[in-house]
Amino acid sequence: MRTMKLGGSNLRVPVIAVGCMRIRSLDKAGAEKLIRTAMEQGLNFFDHADVYDNGACEEFFADAIHMNDSIREKIILQSKCGIRREGTDKFYDFSKQHILEAVDGSLRRLKTDYLDVLLLHRPDPLADPDEVAEAFDILKRSGKVRNFGVSNEKPMQIELLKKSLSQPILVNQLQLSVAHANMISNGVNVNMETDAAVDRDGSVLDYCRLHDITVQAWSPFQYGFFDGVFLGSDKFPELNRTIDRIAAKHGVSDTTIALAWILRHPAHIQPVTGTMNVERLKACAQAAEIQLTRAEWWEIYTAAGNQVP
Repeated sequence: MRTMKLGGSNLRVPVIAVGCMRIRSLDKAGAEKLIRTAMEQGLNFFDHADVYDNGACEEFFADAIHMNDSIREKIILQSKCGIRREGTDKFYDFSKQHILEAVDGSLRRLKTDYLDVLLLHRPDPLADPDEVAEAFDILKRSGKVRNFGVSNEKPMQIELLKKSLSQPILVNQLQLSVAHANMISNGVNVNMETDAAVDRDGSVLDYCRLHDITVQAWSPFQYGFFDGVFLGSDKFPELNRTIDRIAAKHGVSDTTIALAWILRHPAHIQPVTGTMNVERLKACAQAAEIQLTRAEWWEIYTAAGNQVP
């Protein structure tokens, strides 16, 4: 498996991360098989969040892999905090107290002494950057968290946070697929009076490249906001025909090509898979070995309905 540096750090990670949001859809044996398969494929970077099934996914993961010191040394653990639920209400909380309590909870459930990476999970409009910085300093000094990042944040939100932080922001996790590609398409349609030209993210992709922040692409096979998977969907006939043709040319699956499309971008974007299917996970891992041509990349881009002026 190819590796890359995470952001501006010296931490080397696989170019593809394994998302664990749906891991409790498996039984313990199935979860262990999925994790072992991932590691055999070189996919040893696992993405969690305390909000996934109210923390149960983290605990289930640790139990399924029979977490111990030997196993912990072989994997990279990332978790996220900041989304809270009380009853049916959902809100965001970047308070010092909540961040510290959330990390302690994740460590307990994951049966580990430290997280390799902690992300703030979606922007909190009530966040005080100085308070976040205090929490990060405590976590860093205690050894509970080694690296930090954010999720779904605009450049100026990151800049505001960085003003108070002692630690660098290494990651910004953002939704990206060929069917949800505004962070790319708004840079293609510059100064155009079209919907594709609307800058919805403050040029976040260019910003992250300029500041050595790794973009992690969540939902790399989805369109809309969890509206569904575009692969095999009758809503994307041209896209699927194009992907299938290019997949046949390379002798791989449509899953592999969809992920290879993201990996082809020079920003060194790290897709976060979500599949709980072992064979599909292997197909995801194959994407690291496929180098699409420029023509193939643009074919897939336009087949998804993205405009080229």
